[in-house]
Amino acid sequence: MTTTDARAVLESTGAVRKGHFQLSSGLHSPVYMQCALVLQHPAHAAGLVKDLAARFSNDKIDAVVAPALGGVIFGYEVARQLGVRSLFVERDDSGQFSLRRGFSLAKGERVLVAEDVITTGGSTRETIEVVQAAGADLAGVAALVDRSGGEVDFGVRFEALLTEKVETYSPEDCPLCQEGIPVEKPGSRPEAS
Repeated sequence: MTTTDARAVLESTGAVRKGHFQLSSGLHSPVYMQCALVLQHPAHAAGLVKDLAARFSNDKIDAVVAPALGGVIFGYEVARQLGVRSLFVERDDSGQFSLRRGFSLAKGERVLVAEDVITTGGSTRETIEVVQAAGADLAGVAALVDRSGGEVDFGVRFEALLTEKVETYSPEDCPLCQEGIPVEKPGSRPEAS
């Protein structure tokens, strides 16, 4: 699937939204990628992930780990196409990501971290910390959308299906706030961290 094809699928399902949004990172943006709207369609999910998963097919991946909530469906589809286990991290009572629900990683397992949308990479880095704390080996990071324009660096191989530089602003410097445009908080976290 080409970048143009991926963008068309995201747009046709309403996953690309325009307005004034507060991202889970706390930054503001005129564009929001609601990948759940495209991933709710299994055929779209399979098609979008196919080429991306193939990029890691020779990397001897043992498991895919995604941050909840946004990365769960994407991570599952990547794992399904690679023929490996799919796990996710979620926030515990202290607000930290952890492996719960009986999930565990063994020392030396090769893990691919999967995230639907990356802007600053905060949730992905937290997921990487959980993987490394478990003693597993980080094989790489995969994303459906990289909003940083390729600027985020995880210190390992990072592959995204769609890479675009999407404007973000601190709340203090947001021109949309200065224009008095109401802000939406569509992300899965009730409060930005």
